[in-house]
Amino acid sequence: MRAAIRLPALFSEGMVFQRDQPVPIWGWAASGEQITVSLNGRTATATADDDGRWKTTLPPLKAGGPFTLQLTSSAGRTVRIGNVLVGEVWFCGGQSNMVWWVYRSKNAEHEIATANCPQIRHFAVRWEGADRPKDDCTGHWSVCSPKTAGDFSAVAYFFGRVLHKELGVPIGLVNASRGGTAARAWVSRAALISDPYYAKLVQSSEKRCAGFDFAAEEARYQEKAALWDRAVAKARAEGTLPPHRPRRDNPCMGNSRPSMFYNAMVAPLAPMAVRGVIWYQGESDIDRAWRYRNIFPLLIRDWRKAHGRDDLPFGFVQIAPFRPGSRRAKLDPTCGAELRESQLLTLKKVPHTGMVVTMDIGDPTNIHPANKQEVGRRLALWALATVYGRDLVYSGPIYESLAIEGERIRLRFSHAGSGLATNDGKPASHFIIAGADRKFHPAGAEIDGDTLVVRATAVPKPVAVRYAWRHDAEPNLINREGLPASPFRTDRWKLVTEPNAVAR
Repeated sequence: MRAAIRLPALFSEGMVFQRDQPVPIWGWAASGEQITVSLNGRTATATADDDGRWKTTLPPLKAGGPFTLQLTSSAGRTVRIGNVLVGEVWFCGGQSNMVWWVYRSKNAEHEIATANCPQIRHFAVRWEGADRPKDDCTGHWSVCSPKTAGDFSAVAYFFGRVLHKELGVPIGLVNASRGGTAARAWVSRAALISDPYYAKLVQSSEKRCAGFDFAAEEARYQEKAALWDRAVAKARAEGTLPPHRPRRDNPCMGNSRPSMFYNAMVAPLAPMAVRGVIWYQGESDIDRAWRYRNIFPLLIRDWRKAHGRDDLPFGFVQIAPFRPGSRRAKLDPTCGAELRESQLLTLKKVPHTGMVVTMDIGDPTNIHPANKQEVGRRLALWALATVYGRDLVYSGPIYESLAIEGERIRLRFSHAGSGLATNDGKPASHFIIAGADRKFHPAGAEIDGDTLVVRATAVPKPVAVRYAWRHDAEPNLINREGLPASPFRTDRWKLVTEPNAVAR
């Protein structure tokens, strides 16, 4: 039988290819059939293997378009995909704050009405999980306009909008994110089993779910999700609150199940050429914040391996101030700070990463703060400075070192920009200080040149300082460019979320 040429959902009308890099293209055809791929004068060929799979790579392309991607088989079949652009492509991942839509962000009505940016394209990967890596995902490209932009990821869109304005090239945003998900759900099985702790979790999960019919359950869930999609559209049209998204009805499809979303939403896209990754996740891991210092770097290495680039730029958002909901209300109030520390350690230890701090633009009463414009802008500052070579300040102050000076501690920071400041003109807030007894007390802080001096009368012999060390802290330390300082601690004492078996 003559098999048609088939392409992954990613290669469809309106897509954006990465410029100035070799561009992998893959798909399916009849075994032994030769496929010729052409785009704007560049061509490449491949032959389908015994399973009908083929893959080839186009030479690097210059920014521009629209073009037509054409595929021709040795059997005489042709596929054409129109309205294709070449520019900068970024993979956007994480949980609900990356999902969060333009239509539910700050000044949504104005943002949607003015979103006439046809060179910005958004590929939304449908939410689903799988027990093993899938060949393809479900998704489609949307050209940015007032009719479509409301459903874009707000962080991704506002990030892409800045890049488009500054670089003057098309922007592709591939959004594979899912609310309420733990980091381990976004890591491949091969990567997880390389770590003894996560290998045990994988084995336990696989034993519990052996024999479960994932395909049948996923089909049932997708039927319910389709009904929900229609209900949401109706609610938006009528100006009413949308219903809650349906939940999966089995213990094997939970949002923390190892590799589940990597298999369904990342693996099918992994060979694609991208400039880098932006990531917003962590709220679902605050009760295992200490472990995050291991799983997050593992995730970054795993995604880089999937894309064949050890230096793939990876920018991420440090979680904003919030108070956990009822399910986690009994957690120690410092768990969120411990998660932020794990993110900060990742920044310091993993090359080619960047971190956006959001301590000044959160909302402790809402885990989904509305000001996604500033989150996107700060991610874009990092990308422009470190990926595209612009000379600009892209980070707020990062703690570097301390000096104990009698009854006070002097702190030094990198990324102080043109100087330390506060965003409200008041003394720097949310500092606590402790002596050898490890009992912390509120402390005053004074900016002294490019350093910060911290002291407390209750602690005449201080040894350690912590800053913004709570879930919901809203501190005020910034640099004069307006970018906030990351929470930190100078001690290495045992943490609340640290396993009891681990000594420090």
